[in-house]
Amino acid sequence: MTYATVREALADLIRLVPDFPAEGVIFEDLTPVLANKDGLRMVIDALAAAAERYDADLIGGLDARGFLLGSAVAYKLGLGIVAIRKKGKLPPPVFTEEYALEYGVAALEIPAEGIPLTGQKVVLIDDVLATGGTLVAARSLLERRGATVVGHAVVLEVAGLGGRDKLGDTPLTVVNADGEEGGNNKGADS
Repeated sequence: MTYATVREALADLIRLVPDFPAEGVIFEDLTPVLANKDGLRMVIDALAAAAERYDADLIGGLDARGFLLGSAVAYKLGLGIVAIRKKGKLPPPVFTEEYALEYGVAALEIPAEGIPLTGQKVVLIDDVLATGGTLVAARSLLERRGATVVGHAVVLEVAGLGGRDKLGDTPLTVVNADGEEGGNNKGADS
């Protein structure tokens, strides 16, 4: 099946899983979108449009679906990607940023050597914006290394969790809300 818009593709292809990961939650599984050639292409095109509009020098892909999406965006735009990993997945030395979870603490890491970040304009790519903790931690980690995060682009946003508010004035594109152009629906000039 072909789709007229990315929102149409997402509406048709996202698998809704009730009571996962907890009772009362409806999990929006993007796996079928990624497996569909038209759905994947449309999502990547919308994310790439956002990254291009934000004038990215480099893409930051968040562990793990952000790697898939971010790599495709970086390739499409002729840019590199920095993989922002969960703690313990990279060999030392690394830079680490901890952030709070509902029941504990998690951490993200990037290599401490071999990736020149100073002065780079980075767009962070992930699948979902929920509480915003992961994107905020990734931004802090990159900015401590001298990069500037110039935008965030995600496929879906979980409403009511306050993630959008935690991103401050840095622009945000939500593909499922903004459609084909990957329009900016949050930021200093919106």
